Amino acid sequence: MKKKTEILDAAAINRALTRMAHEILEKNKGGENLVLIGIKTRGVPIAQRLKEKIKQIESIDVPVGEIDITLYRDDLEKTTIHDEPELKATNINVELTGKTVVLADDVLFTGRTVRAAMDAVMDLGRPSQIQLGVLVDRGHRELPIRADYVGKNIPTSDKEIIVVRLEETDQANLVSIYEK
Repeated sequence: MKKKTEILDAAAINRALTRMAHEILEKNKGGENLVLIGIKTRGVPIAQRLKEKIKQIESIDVPVGEIDITLYRDDLEKTTIHDEPELKATNINVELTGKTVVLADDVLFTGRTVRAAMDAVMDLGRPSQIQLGVLVDRGHRELPIRADYVGKNIPTSDKEIIVVRLEETDQANLVSIYEK
């Protein structure tokens, strides 16, 4: 893979997440009934960062959970017998029924990850609403899914890959486009 362009640096990521936090609060008339759920792996630190920004803005502590969608993926059958899927723990310590759940992820691409996450959330409760916040929307949807909150829209070609690096998982904060 050859690096093509750096799209967002640490400051731009921070500004995008600040704007998304304001939009979440505005659309939901505050944060009283919200639950933020990060889709593993990089959605978890994004949800945590949104929680901190909401706390700075509204002085409320929105619950945060993390969800593993591995067993909900529709492409699991493509793995061979020797390729066991790596399961990561789901950790949601709040009742979801009646809440507004905001799923957080790093990149929205085909929509399959989000579909799997919605299925996983519905197995845990019946939220009044599920919303989606992503740091990057790169297009190329295969399912009719759209984000409610987007840090940056980055139109890409099929030959490009978006790579998100976050301090919590990769010891860096940047978003880049690479060529396959």
